[in-house]
Amino acid sequence: MIRLVTFDLDNTLWSVDVVIGRAERRMHDWLRPRVPEYQRLAKADHAALRDDVIADNPGIVHDISLLRERVLAETIEHCGYPRPRAAELAAGAFAVFLDWRHRIDFFAGALDVLDTLASSYTLASLTNGNADFARLGLDRYFSFGYCAADVGASKPHTAMFERAMAHAGVTPGEAVHIGDHAIDDIEGATAAGMATVWVNLVGSDATPDATATVTSLSQLPTTLAGLESRVARTNG
Repeated sequence: MIRLVTFDLDNTLWSVDVVIGRAERRMHDWLRPRVPEYQRLAKADHAALRDDVIADNPGIVHDISLLRERVLAETIEHCGYPRPRAAELAAGAFAVFLDWRHRIDFFAGALDVLDTLASSYTLASLTNGNADFARLGLDRYFSFGYCAADVGASKPHTAMFERAMAHAGVTPGEAVHIGDHAIDDIEGATAAGMATVWVNLVGSDATPDATATVTSLSQLPTTLAGLESRVARTNG
């Protein structure tokens, strides 16, 4: 019997490139009058400063919110601002980014599908990103969620999947993970012993070893019902 269904968020329930691109533009708009030097740095300078932050704090790579704000602070300080002022400006810029990062255009039917599934399964979110499911109002459907920062490891590492199963009190045979990424989602969840549903909304030619594949979110209830039947036959 399937009891727990975990969902990836970015590019499974919405297009992350659209969201992040818009959030970064709004952040730059906020920074422009306050730190005009920020826009004048070359891309190579921005990349080098980010690399330096990671090199000095390797554990930070799984906490992308902390990483982004730390890089902002280091970059603004590099532009000639005192460290306390740089930290203050970085916090303001990141707050703007995070606000717009949570202005989501869900894929068609996504919320209806979550509503349907939540009546039959415990739902949870598992993301390498920094989208807060509660801030998005998805706590109507998700009972809990974990991100890479919570467990100190990013998918495809099995830590997030294992934490979710422990939280829900289920075995791998009672859990299914749904996501778009062939490696992070499908390989990672498979390694944790979970069944998987690959969400291929873009017509990818990839062939991940998923338990099932959908090309529309509306197919998920029927697909999970089919997995239920398969589990029942196996256990029978």
